[in-house]
Amino acid sequence: MSDCFHCGLPVTEPGRYRAELLGARRELCCAGCEAVARTIAAAGLESYYETRSARAAPPAALPSIENIDDAALGTEAALIIDRVRCTACLWLVEQTLRRIPGVQRADVNYATQRAHVAWDPGRIALSAIVSAVREVGYDAYPYEPRRHDEMQRREGRKALWRLFVAGFGAMQVMMYAFPAYVDAELSAEAVSLMRWASFLITAPVLAFSCAPFFIGARLELRQRRIGLDTPLALGLGAAFFASAWATVSGVGEVYFDSISMLAFLLLGARYVEAAARSRAARALDPLLRWMPARALKAGEIVRVAPGERLPADGVVLEGISSVDESLLTGESRPVRKQAGDELTGGSVNLEQPLAMRVTRTGAQTRAASIARLVERAAASRPRLVEAADRIARQLTLVVLLGAALAWAWSGDPWTAVAVLVVTCPCALALAAPVVLTRAAAALLGRGVLLTRTRALEAFERATEVIFDKTGTLTVGHFALARVLPLGPLCEREALELAASLEAQSRHPAARAFAGVPARPVTDLRHVAAEGLEGRIGARTLRIGSARFCAAFHGKALPPELASLEQGHTRIFLCDAQGWLAAFDLEDRLRPEAAALVEYLRLRGIFVHLVSGDDAQVVGALARRLGIPAWTGGVSPEGKLEYLRRRQRGGRAVAMVGDGLNDAPVLAQADASIAMGGGAAAAQHQADVVVISDSLAEVRGVFETACRAMRLMRQDFAWALAYNAAALPLAAAGAIGPWQAALVMGASSLAVIANSLRPLSESPPWKASTSSFPSPSPSYS
Repeated sequence: MSDCFHCGLPVTEPGRYRAELLGARRELCCAGCEAVARTIAAAGLESYYETRSARAAPPAALPSIENIDDAALGTEAALIIDRVRCTACLWLVEQTLRRIPGVQRADVNYATQRAHVAWDPGRIALSAIVSAVREVGYDAYPYEPRRHDEMQRREGRKALWRLFVAGFGAMQVMMYAFPAYVDAELSAEAVSLMRWASFLITAPVLAFSCAPFFIGARLELRQRRIGLDTPLALGLGAAFFASAWATVSGVGEVYFDSISMLAFLLLGARYVEAAARSRAARALDPLLRWMPARALKAGEIVRVAPGERLPADGVVLEGISSVDESLLTGESRPVRKQAGDELTGGSVNLEQPLAMRVTRTGAQTRAASIARLVERAAASRPRLVEAADRIARQLTLVVLLGAALAWAWSGDPWTAVAVLVVTCPCALALAAPVVLTRAAAALLGRGVLLTRTRALEAFERATEVIFDKTGTLTVGHFALARVLPLGPLCEREALELAASLEAQSRHPAARAFAGVPARPVTDLRHVAAEGLEGRIGARTLRIGSARFCAAFHGKALPPELASLEQGHTRIFLCDAQGWLAAFDLEDRLRPEAAALVEYLRLRGIFVHLVSGDDAQVVGALARRLGIPAWTGGVSPEGKLEYLRRRQRGGRAVAMVGDGLNDAPVLAQADASIAMGGGAAAAQHQADVVVISDSLAEVRGVFETACRAMRLMRQDFAWALAYNAAALPLAAAGAIGPWQAALVMGASSLAVIANSLRPLSESPPWKASTSSFPSPSPSYS
């Protein structure tokens, strides 16, 4: 009776279930395995069968996915992949996801067995994506803390058992080897008995405890690449079989004690590494574990008792209370809420009951959006990390060559084992994941969301920063300072018409007209960075910039309106016949803006202010903050061209903005920051989102980026220096196998300890910005 080519179970009906796989007809045990195998072959993914290190799980009845679309996180989702046996399974899932029509992006995190998927809802639903994963023999479901915790506990218990077996075996074998260390006089029979006892104890250590090394090495060889497990597997395997031959033949030395101790030290180092990674990731857990309720619907009324979390985003209908929003903003101070105020799902009601009307649920909530960005961040890595991975692969080849030469030169296989073990490039692979996870967690704890970890490198090398004005350096909450009627309208009529047009706008200027009675508006049209146009009754009106209005009726701006009071923004109301009114708006400067500009100056970063607002207003603000380069009245296209001109000079430019018109510039910048109170489009394009909406946290982004990159460089430098010193010492025989394991483990732990150092230390500031040329304050 043969075994099923797919899952390994016995084939009870030969010839009934078959599939053409890897150029031959393969026997399969059931219709389920046949369907899965044919699906894999039809997708052109047969190489899975060549690279897998374990047979697939047999087909099983999986839960219904009827309601999974209701639980979908909009157009993106974090999926837990279940029934996985080895890394080849994850590769198969990733390739399957990427080939589904309508899937825009699919990345599988091999460490967490989690997939981050983005799709076009007009072409495919989440249920269809999950069905495609099930067709190749696996299960997928949206991230759920309970299932995720169970998977982690299962892996943790397995790792602990492996460590226990290796430790127990090492103690027993050391006891049998002790007489040889103290030159005790033993008979040949006693020596043989102890060797055989050591062999029998070491065998399960190698087969069970060291299985991850051999499975990983086998997979690496099948994929025709050399990784971290290959030298370890070669060293352990060669040492064991050499000792086994010496035991059987009675000729030569045995080192079962060194093998068991080596296995224990290697597994102990990996267990500590896993614990360190888990510790670094725990700071992200509160956000990823809590998701707003999906059973609610927009428009429903919910009463939230004190001490309860808000189940969705909404608006206060009744009650006055304080809310803890620290889960999302990092701000520990409670925020007062009353009727009309917005509520964020995931926040905690602290004092009095609140009645809220639900506005967004499930995927549409702010917490869900932030969670998706956190998942996206895990899929990106700085160029420094990618370079370190390439160096680690090349170093492994050098290690293998060095071990072979050391064996040939010394004639002692244990020298080769010591070289293989002591120079394992584990430290290079350890540094980045811990530091990057800790950096993301540290920023999130301050109310700053890192959406692309590769941006840390760009923030560290940034030489210039471009700021938007409204909503970025200013609070973006305009107040009406003065109304100037310019035609037959009185002040009240002009206000009503302006408020009617602005009622449907989310521009910060629209808030200045809140509370003014509005009239019905038809054919409303928004022109980015210019203004609004709409019909009120039979009359077409425009409100916005002077340029926008002048283009409508063709009349020049009255001379008396050319001058503007410092700090004010002026917008105009007009119809096809001419000017109707002007409105002066005040926007308060953020209290932390001056300190941030001074901090960047001291760091040697040149600051620009580029805004679509009136040039007089922008210039007044730039002079107040000491910003040397500024320009106003710039269109979104103009902002983008301004940025590109700075980049063409070879400069690394960061952008800080918040508006819809900032989105293209944020996407083009080397590194970008969006304010949390700004437009969703800007936040989606930015590398960092300041959820707390505090400009002071921009400084924390630069500091954390510099500190994180410095820690990674220190780790990489230490790992390379250690390997450069350890390789010749081991090749010369100065380091034995078990000492090699001890030294290698200590090196890895040193890297971990350095990676866990504080990220809050401020980097050295440069003294001056005098080396930067001052661009002209006018835009041309």
